Amino acid sequence: MRYAFLVAWREYSESAKTRGFWIGLFMVPAMILISIQVQLWLAKSGTPTRHFFLVDQSQRLEPAIDSALDKNRQRQLLAALVDYTRKNLLHQDALSTLVSSAPLAQLDPGSVELLETFIGKGGRDFFLKQVKPYLRPDAPPFVEPRPAFERVKLPPEIKTDKSIGELAADLKPYLRGDRRLEAGNNLVEIDAAILIPKDVENLIVRPGGGGPVFGTNGIQYWSANLTDAGTGLRDEVEKAVSGEIRQREFLRRGLDSAAVRDVERSFVPILSLNPKKEAGQEAVNTTDIVKQYAPIGFVYLLWISIFSIMQMLLNNIIEEKSSRIIEVLLSSVTPGELMIGKLCGIAAIGLTMVGAWIVTTFVILGWQSGNSSELAGQVLAILKTTRLVPVFSVYFILGYLLYAGLILSLGSVCNTLKEAQSYMAVLNMVMMVPLLTMMFIPRHPNGPLARVLSWIPIYTPFTMMNRANADPPMVDVVGTMILLVICTAGTLWMAGKIFRIGILRSGQPPKIVEMLRWLKG
Repeated sequence: MRYAFLVAWREYSESAKTRGFWIGLFMVPAMILISIQVQLWLAKSGTPTRHFFLVDQSQRLEPAIDSALDKNRQRQLLAALVDYTRKNLLHQDALSTLVSSAPLAQLDPGSVELLETFIGKGGRDFFLKQVKPYLRPDAPPFVEPRPAFERVKLPPEIKTDKSIGELAADLKPYLRGDRRLEAGNNLVEIDAAILIPKDVENLIVRPGGGGPVFGTNGIQYWSANLTDAGTGLRDEVEKAVSGEIRQREFLRRGLDSAAVRDVERSFVPILSLNPKKEAGQEAVNTTDIVKQYAPIGFVYLLWISIFSIMQMLLNNIIEEKSSRIIEVLLSSVTPGELMIGKLCGIAAIGLTMVGAWIVTTFVILGWQSGNSSELAGQVLAILKTTRLVPVFSVYFILGYLLYAGLILSLGSVCNTLKEAQSYMAVLNMVMMVPLLTMMFIPRHPNGPLARVLSWIPIYTPFTMMNRANADPPMVDVVGTMILLVICTAGTLWMAGKIFRIGILRSGQPPKIVEMLRWLKG
């Protein structure tokens, strides 16, 4: 084994000197850091203000839309203020004291009660006055985020008494970006136009067939941005208009709209409880949900690490074989020692890369959790309190050995990378399955698909890693582990037989039938 160790050390030292190793070493931590920072930047500064026209020829819905968009702006301010407060607290104990105060019953930007209190008591100035005693003396001043939407006055030459069709035709140059308007001392592009016809009351669709055929006429929303539906300006306008129409319907039918609104806000809380948690702690929180999906990141990391190391191992074997270095090595060591040395050397490189990735991930999450990302703190707590990292280490080693056996067999019978591509194409297609299913399996971790894939050895590391936090049945945990170990040992034995004969072979790669004969020999 001394010679196998020397080969392993040579493989490790030679691979560690390459640029690809160092690029790979810093690539994943950089991606994690960049993804967190970019998301924070996009949420705060990267999203531009959307400017729009609003023409209400009916003069009935404009106040409701303006009120809804103003409320949206206050909600945006509240979320920014909550984030600012959490980052600049004197200490963590100050948070519980602050939350217990009557005006700020909770620091949840999604809370309807907190938003109404925020708006009713003065908004930004009220909030800052309440939290000031709990902030650090050196806390920076609060900077308001840019508004999500901003209404722009119509150009003087646009006449609102025209028909909706003529009005839309006049506004199209602005909506297409051919012309711009001044807003806040800047020339801006117009993203959308909301055109409400004069007879909008006649366009209301009522149950029982009242109103026009749905989709033939209505309020016109003009925008070239087709991704706006569901989360942007159009959604806010639609909710505001629908709410105002319903309020008018309540009044038309003699109902008290305020009483109806209070009734609509009445509800019975539905508590999510997990029967697997300890008594008294069964309530499901955000951390529990993140915990369920946290293995996805490890599945992706496992896939990247195995795939990249496979490529490294294949390139290494074929390069040495094509340059005849392999013949020099075999004059000093046996094929078995050479294979074991390469296997262990590249494994050590892989463990170095993965270890560096995990350590830097802990560092980045620890930094971000104390900075501005609540999610980073939750993920860090999950990594510390669960078995994800040990389970990942086991499945990485077994998965590497399993796939490395296939790569050693493949590399030993091919003379060039071009010859290996046909085999690698099949292997790459096989390895796409974990990526295609990694988002589905956490939703049904003990469903038929997850259990079937768990018992297929080439998918066992990825699937069982994805099920790690879902408490899979013990028969799956133990049974798949035993099967994976047996198949890995069998694959390495097969690789040894093929490697011994194929490593010195030249010419065309052998056919599958011929390699099967080698296994029998």
